[in-house]
Amino acid sequence: MDQQLPGPVELHCLGGFVAATLHGLSRPTNDVDYVEIVPQHALQVVEQLAGRESVLARRSGVYFQHVTVASLPESYDGRLTALFPARFRNLRLFALDPHDLALSKLSRNSPVDREDVAYLANAVPLDSGLLQDREAAGSRAAARWA
Repeated sequence: MDQQLPGPVELHCLGGFVAATLHGLSRPTNDVDYVEIVPQHALQVVEQLAGRESVLARRSGVYFQHVTVASLPESYDGRLTALFPARFRNLRLFALDPHDLALSKLSRNSPVDREDVAYLANAVPLDSGLLQDREAAGSRAAARWA
């Protein structure tokens, strides 16, 4: 996929892929969820090369999925961590900070997401005060737009 991209493409990743890759979560996942793509016009290319119906997905069982609805803390992009920084020429994967990842999962409130947050709370460990601060900052930002 990397060689087929027309130039540098940055993906802001979240979900089980990040929890497994950075924090050792053993729950299997077959998707690489991403919430942001830069440049935006690369979305169609990434979908064709690595989306759910792609040759890559059929061959490897892993696919990239653009998440269009996600609750992310304010300024999350300033806390991203590079994944595999020297591995690819064009593909640049970035992971949410563990606290931002936990908040994004808590907002979905599914049983699997709650289990992932419990895992992160022990593995990282998460700072409850920092979680509350970021949640409050997000609530204030949402109130400004309401």
